[in-house]
Amino acid sequence: MGNAKVREEKQQLVTDVISKLRESSCTIVADYRGLNVAQVTELRKQLREAGVEFQVIKNTLVRRATAEAELTELDSALTGPTAIAFSKEDVVAPAKILSEFAKKNDKLNLKAGIVEGKVVDLEQIKELAELPSREGLLSMLLSVLQAPVRNFALAVKAVSEKQESGAEA
Repeated sequence: MGNAKVREEKQQLVTDVISKLRESSCTIVADYRGLNVAQVTELRKQLREAGVEFQVIKNTLVRRATAEAELTELDSALTGPTAIAFSKEDVVAPAKILSEFAKKNDKLNLKAGIVEGKVVDLEQIKELAELPSREGLLSMLLSVLQAPVRNFALAVKAVSEKQESGAEA
């Protein structure tokens, strides 16, 4: 009877991982071997603050989930102690936080990931980490959209000042 319960719990975990793999905009697989409890706690805190879920899951269970989710290209990264970061909303946040943490703690090794449903390698994760955050991108977009209006307003102001100075003379 105990085996049936354990098997059911594992199947539920696999089902949860499948839905997370499908729903996440960014998933990153990392090897955390060598990090102490304080370091893992700090990393989890940083990820949680950014809305990223960080879990340690057995590789065999993750492989079952990747087979079901048709993401078996990720299986080659599922060796050794594996932790997975899932982010539903922000594509950049997990890559940025994990990359920054890995620079300070050489024990954390990023392996691979899934971005918008496509398996990516370490280089692509690093490129993603270099991008500005969602808020930063929106700020840049807003700045670009405001520029023509701002330039037009400055031109109108310059013309009116020129006409006023011409009227005074």
